[in-house]
Amino acid sequence: MTLPALTMGQRRQALGKAQEMRSERKRIRERLKKGTLTLKEALDKSDSEVMAKMRVAYLLASLPRVGKTTARKIMDEIGIDGSRRVQGLGKRQREALLERFGGRK
Repeated sequence: MTLPALTMGQRRQALGKAQEMRSERKRIRERLKKGTLTLKEALDKSDSEVMAKMRVAYLLASLPRVGKTTARKIMDEIGIDGSRRVQGLGKRQREALLERFGGRK
């Protein structure tokens, strides 16, 4: 499948949107790390494009005292695939994550 040819204006617009998304993801990760945003609040925002497309492993690794290895281990225990995005989480998977991190911010 070939990609459509983009004009310079379209390409610039797409690059700008991608940069906005990365910046917003960074702000969310920082808020999670500082504890000003809880996992529940982050998951409740899953209808936003930024949160919906964020990988669950990336989100969990942003929590205090949780790194890449711990996030992967928790996802394996719950049964969440490593490439799963927040929008693709099922109800039981969300509940299991919230139960696991209920006391944490």
